[in-house]
Amino acid sequence: MPKPNMPKPKLIAAALLILALPAAGTARAEDVETLFKFYCAQCHGLDGKGGGPNVSKDFPVTPRDFTIAAEMNKLTDADVRNVIADGGPAASKSPLMPPWGKTLSEAEIGELTKHLRKLCNCKGKQG
Repeated sequence: MPKPNMPKPKLIAAALLILALPAAGTARAEDVETLFKFYCAQCHGLDGKGGGPNVSKDFPVTPRDFTIAAEMNKLTDADVRNVIADGGPAASKSPLMPPWGKTLSEAEIGELTKHLRKLCNCKGKQG
């Protein structure tokens, strides 16, 4: 009895990869919210004002309040991306701000940068 004409596993894998490519490198708004909640809100708070659940009266630094446009406008988008990717010490800030560059993709870091710009309702220093 002849076998039904079944697609080969390599062909299936290639098709799935091709279908996934348009989504690679992009993050939807819901994804950015999820990333922010998981990686940022612990210290910066869900509202981005710096009062996350990890921050107590004994916390050694005050996490940045992303809603203060006057402060956020001092930073270029590259500055923001560098701190997200390389941590606080990349901007002479606290080592308590961890580097996420090996955890998050460039696209995710870019989307988080855009999200922070929405929180401050500012464009940042052009550079």
